[in-house]
Amino acid sequence: MRDPRVVLLAGGTGGAKLAVGLQAELPDQHLTVIANTADDVDFWGLRISPDLDSVLFRLGGIFNEEAGFGVVGETFNTHSQMKLLGAPDWFWLGDRDLAFHLIRSDLLRSGRRPSEVALELGRRLGLLSQVLPMSDDEVRTIFETKQGRLGFQEFFVREKLRPEMLGYVFEGAAAARPSPEAAAALAAAQLVIIGPSNPLISIGPLLEVLGSHLERERTVAVSPLVGGRALKGPTAEMLIKARGAATPEVVAREYSRVARGFVLDKVDSDGAAQIAALGYRVAVTDTVMADREAARRLAREILGTWTS
Repeated sequence: MRDPRVVLLAGGTGGAKLAVGLQAELPDQHLTVIANTADDVDFWGLRISPDLDSVLFRLGGIFNEEAGFGVVGETFNTHSQMKLLGAPDWFWLGDRDLAFHLIRSDLLRSGRRPSEVALELGRRLGLLSQVLPMSDDEVRTIFETKQGRLGFQEFFVREKLRPEMLGYVFEGAAAARPSPEAAAALAAAQLVIIGPSNPLISIGPLLEVLGSHLERERTVAVSPLVGGRALKGPTAEMLIKARGAATPEVVAREYSRVARGFVLDKVDSDGAAQIAALGYRVAVTDTVMADREAARRLAREILGTWTS
């Protein structure tokens, strides 16, 4: 298939890295990334979209690799001054990063939809791809803990996962609908890729909202695990707690209703047969995206396997 249109469902780390590789391998405007927004937070009166912004910043070539968030060359003068004035300081916002949140919040207050705002930010960054939220409706991941209900950023950033987690819900997901832009991108896509993000709390909200719009035969999932571990974040620990094990087969079972293809790291190749037995077409390759070239290679292999 020549020059396919591709949709990537992404969280903020592995999915965002794969987006860079796909953008480099596809013609301009042939990639749409639909990002998880269930971990959005309002802080200092501003709307913050961590996963979506990670995708925007990586595709725009300004992501701060050293810090693992925000914009390259970041300073924190505003954050320091806000702390001196007694404002909450548990969520770090850099000065350059802050500009995006100010613009987003101003556009939202003016009546623009979240999808329109995301596209406008992408336009101002000169992106060659579209980046969209999963819905214009509000969806929030809420963790039930022994200390009460906590939002995503409160649990992960402020509390550093210390309270014992009893469960989680995606508030608003049942009523949320894909935006017109997201629905159109999914309808036009020859291939939908579920990125290597946490299947429970990064991809989970996306599937709650978009799952009924996915066609299994043209959807492929990329395992976020390598040798039973995630390269970043508590994915493995959460899978063990929620599903009893952290293996690619467990991840494959999470996606069995929506995906027919599955990409497995070569370290885990001995599990390929079990995943194939679930009805998947399985590809085994190096899924670790240590740099831009590795992300391009993985993107090239996925596109070559499922669109050739």
